[in-house]
Amino acid sequence: MPTEHAILLSYNNGEEAFRIPVNPPEMSIKEAGDGSTYKIVGGDEINAIQGRKLTEISFDSFFPGQAYPFVNGNELRPIPEYIALIDKWMDAKRPIRFIYSAISSDPGAQKSPQEIAINMPVTIEEFEWKPVAGTSDIEYTISFKKYVFYNAVQAKVKKTTTKAGTKKTTTTKTKAKRPSERVKPKSVKVKAGDTLWIIAKKNLGDGSRYKEIQTLNKITNAQAKRLKVGQVLRLPG
Repeated sequence: MPTEHAILLSYNNGEEAFRIPVNPPEMSIKEAGDGSTYKIVGGDEINAIQGRKLTEISFDSFFPGQAYPFVNGNELRPIPEYIALIDKWMDAKRPIRFIYSAISSDPGAQKSPQEIAINMPVTIEEFEWKPVAGTSDIEYTISFKKYVFYNAVQAKVKKTTTKAGTKKTTTTKTKAKRPSERVKPKSVKVKAGDTLWIIAKKNLGDGSRYKEIQTLNKITNAQAKRLKVGQVLRLPG
């Protein structure tokens, strides 16, 4: 049964994404522990087990300058677009999502337990590319590191006075909300087929909030039915 392997990179909850056009011949996935080794009395060694290091993924491939028969998918972008997106995501200093999966050409087929699938937030650690002599292709090496969302801790200081007149300070900690993978836009440009409900669903996560967008932008009911393509709408906080 034919199986197609795909690597997809996406940013901002899929707002920007592309599929790797040419699958690499191999992909390196590094999983490692972070233990420390100590010598004990008698010269023997022991290993103190610590938490695991972040997963690292890397591979080599190339961006094709023409539509070779082996190019993945139906959409082949100009090479500068691939490079510009990767550079943009690295400059944004935010994680992207790395997805590797096996796609069966038989829609009715069940997924094999032997298939490997990866879906994780990552950071782009390294991206190096160079032109291939005699062709319009670009060879590249890219590496990623797993990103773990963390909770920032906010400290609150409370001062009390004892009977002796001295002040005693106690500290309590509260956890902040988990950081979102999505970059929240402050405004959005209307695209063909957009409605206020669609815009609210995509950007606010709840289509029923379309009224907030309508009120904020002072849009009449008649105007809401005929949004202009290219119109810029402010989004509520």
